[in-house]
Amino acid sequence: MRPKTKRYALRRRNPPGSPPGTLAIDPASAAPRLSVIRYTAGTLDESVVDDPTGLAAPEGGVLWLNVDGMGDAAMIERIARTFDLHPLAMEDAVTHHQRPKFEDYEQHDFIILRMPDVGTPGFATEQVALCLTSTGVITFQQHPGDVFDPVRARLRNHTSPIRARGADYLAYALIDAVIDAYFPVLEAVAERLETLETEVITRPDPGQIGDIHALKTELAALRGAVWPLRDMLAALQRDEGSRIGAATRVYLRDCQDHAFQLLDMITSYREIATGLVDLHLSSQANRTNEVMQVLTLIATIFIPLTFVVGVYGMNFSPEAGPWNMPELRWRYGYPAVMVAMGAITLALVIWFRKKGWLGGQRR
Repeated sequence: MRPKTKRYALRRRNPPGSPPGTLAIDPASAAPRLSVIRYTAGTLDESVVDDPTGLAAPEGGVLWLNVDGMGDAAMIERIARTFDLHPLAMEDAVTHHQRPKFEDYEQHDFIILRMPDVGTPGFATEQVALCLTSTGVITFQQHPGDVFDPVRARLRNHTSPIRARGADYLAYALIDAVIDAYFPVLEAVAERLETLETEVITRPDPGQIGDIHALKTELAALRGAVWPLRDMLAALQRDEGSRIGAATRVYLRDCQDHAFQLLDMITSYREIATGLVDLHLSSQANRTNEVMQVLTLIATIFIPLTFVVGVYGMNFSPEAGPWNMPELRWRYGYPAVMVAMGAITLALVIWFRKKGWLGGQRR
């Protein structure tokens, strides 16, 4: 007997009754790694630090502190004290089951995103927490590896417009990178859908139902990650107290448009996947009907042959009278019966083909 496995993993939460701002560190989380980028329009400095104390943006520039790994509560608290981050924001940052959302705190804006985990087979998401201050951005990730390399490449290019803009534009660029990372995932889903559709039509197999179900599960997870993005981006644009400037809100509208595109694609692919289940069941039924048709035709061919054999299997003796199967004494009786049976079979096959029941198409 196969061991029973947990299909739905329990999410780690604070114990009931815990005070607000309690940091529930996951023991499986890696130790924090702090990478810093400080830049202005004409300068850029990248480094990895062990202590965030004293970190600040350069004069007239922006600071980006990226924290990979949330396995050290003391380090997370030190970062929070250094940048005056709200305790509730830190509680959400280390609790890795949050849905995308936006919170406006007095000291900073707080944003939660679900980022595609490119290092995991299949589809999975990783939580990214983003704190936007007036002079910098602090991002918290569950483990190393992200989709922010294009943003880092733009920062390293001294001619890129991002170098001359503020921290709110950097926050937009990071949000946009996360949203754009979903498009390759959906392209891969589209390719799998096309492959499954072809296989279901040409070579239906019972194992395909499991593949379709796995694909529908991934699409449901995608929808759960992308759907709240729409509300989060809308709230971010509506909030007049947020640190997103008017010039950057225009770009956020473009992010929101991309989120709508993703939702349209996910909805379309879910409908196709649902249709594949019906198509698979129809293909299986058609294949069963074809098998039954062939077996029925074979049985139909043997019905007259069985009748002939049954007639000549009767125990009547020709010596008893002239009407008792006199052909049994005929020299060519056996070959004649076999030829007659072959002719009956051939005639039935030709008739079945003309009707379209055996090969070809019915007129």
